[in-house]
Amino acid sequence: MSNKLNRFLTRFFLINLLLVAAIAQGANSFYDLEAKDIDGKIIPMKSYKGKVIIVVNTASQCGFTPQLKDLTELQSKYGSQGLQILAFPSNDFKQDKGSNQETKKFSEETYHINFPLFDKAPVTGDSKQPIYQFLEAKSIGFPNHVMWNFEKFLINRKGEVVERYRSMTSPTSKDVITRIEKLLSEPDLK
Repeated sequence: MSNKLNRFLTRFFLINLLLVAAIAQGANSFYDLEAKDIDGKIIPMKSYKGKVIIVVNTASQCGFTPQLKDLTELQSKYGSQGLQILAFPSNDFKQDKGSNQETKKFSEETYHINFPLFDKAPVTGDSKQPIYQFLEAKSIGFPNHVMWNFEKFLINRKGEVVERYRSMTSPTSKDVITRIEKLLSEPDLK
């Protein structure tokens, strides 16, 4: 690789890192953000304040799509204790090509989801939605970008990203369950 290309790539990556950090600085907590739900209504994340949250990017035609069943089970089992699953469909990896309404219908009819779906929007690249800009900026110890569908971000009751799980990690794995139960045992800060 030429020195000129090396310098360009270095500057490009530094600018992107600074941009993500600057965007995320406007939000001190997850609760400072908002997003459109799958029906187009703006939902402030502060409406989930005091909850333990799993944010997951979903796709209806992915090998990991059956995780919707696991996420539904988690919501059923722990929802009354303060867990909230929030699903953000995306076609970034070309595995959710339908409209918002088709994605909603598929998720509800096939997996009987019991948690909110948000507007299908990018979770990667220059046009990634603010929720994912924040999540990536606040995920210490991971590459900044979402690498595939069904990455899971775990947020504590304070609105802080405390863990991130890649697609291969089942939402009902022992590690995830143990972490959720620990966070749920902490006092509700409402």
